[in-house]
Amino acid sequence: MPVAFHRSETRAIDPLTLYAILRLRVDVFIVEQACPYPDVDGRDVEPGAELHWATDGSDVLATLRVLHEADGALRVGRVATGRAARSRGVASRLMREALDRCDALDASAPVLLDAQAHLVEWYARFGFEVAGDGFDEDGIPHLPMRLRR
Repeated sequence: MPVAFHRSETRAIDPLTLYAILRLRVDVFIVEQACPYPDVDGRDVEPGAELHWATDGSDVLATLRVLHEADGALRVGRVATGRAARSRGVASRLMREALDRCDALDASAPVLLDAQAHLVEWYARFGFEVAGDGFDEDGIPHLPMRLRR
């Protein structure tokens, strides 16, 4: 079965799919990276927030979310790819789909993200540039990035 790409506001996602999305985030960010932190932070249910995900059948392979910031910017975050889907182009396609969605939502809005430092070059492939000083988030070095428009 080919990989399928989806997006939706959280409240409209089937509960089993939402569970699989959140499970993937926990598996990657908390278990794999050994970083206990509150992944379910309330932002997934903010007005206008969207989850994006890729599936192979019922398996969620990768996910991310797009948020609306108070200053009008759009924020991409919680980008996670399961081990089995890495190096298959799934996350790249999901990121392109999310950036297309950001353009559709507001092509003039800044698009921001906070990249784990070791992934800065990966995000640069999509046009993101470092936009500030690095910082530590839960013991992992991060850099703020902004999409070059």
